[in-house]
Amino acid sequence: MRILLTNDDGFDAQGLRLLERLAARLTDDVWTIAPEYEQSGASRALTLTVPVRVRQRGERSYSVAGTPTDSVRIALLDLMRSAPPDLLISGINRGQNIGEDIALSGTVAAAIQAAMLGVRSIALSQALPGFGTDHVADWSPSTTYGADLVRSLLDSPSKLFNVNFPDCRHDQVAGIMVTRQGFNRTSCANIDRRTDPRGNSYYWMCFHEDLPCSEQGTDIAALQERYISVTPLLTDLTDHGTAATMRSITLCTVEPREMEV
Repeated sequence: MRILLTNDDGFDAQGLRLLERLAARLTDDVWTIAPEYEQSGASRALTLTVPVRVRQRGERSYSVAGTPTDSVRIALLDLMRSAPPDLLISGINRGQNIGEDIALSGTVAAAIQAAMLGVRSIALSQALPGFGTDHVADWSPSTTYGADLVRSLLDSPSKLFNVNFPDCRHDQVAGIMVTRQGFNRTSCANIDRRTDPRGNSYYWMCFHEDLPCSEQGTDIAALQERYISVTPLLTDLTDHGTAATMRSITLCTVEPREMEV
């Protein structure tokens, strides 16, 4: 089995080194192609206005001066094109990617991009007690259970998963829960408006430290109860239920008419 690794925390992130060790327990054919610098919050951004440089860091290791999506596309469409991976793992992210924050995550975006190119993909994230750099991550849940969990997902009919490990010691993990994406408006990125010495306003994008309670069965609730959350995702964003209902609704008619100026 050939595995491709990437992330959004940057090539030198601790979580990526831990992911390389995790992947080595699954196969000896591991490639790392990841952003050179941190790209947290990049979502599915592509670099379109400047060239993207790639630097070889090892025999099967490259850093990309671009986004997580850039990294995956360069890997699958060029560097590994002749022998594509069987699996992409993105992570291990320093901090959870749950609820509506999934839409912001470069970690999850990398997995989505690979899935859209036909590669089974898993995003791994390790929850933290908070979002500041002073918070120390306990990686033991992800490093203890990650390899076995990835192995168990290989035969699943789903091709795309978002996995989050709770913020606790590995011996405090309650179990594994298959979840749905939660929604808590207050968990999204907030803005912190500040003023520079010249009196001009500027902003920092930030997050709330505490997640409010969420409905049972969601990824948010699972982490609060110290479960490993496994959420199957789809790349199809269509609301099929609403689309089916709307087919019986008469919408406005489209007919030849003069253009309004």
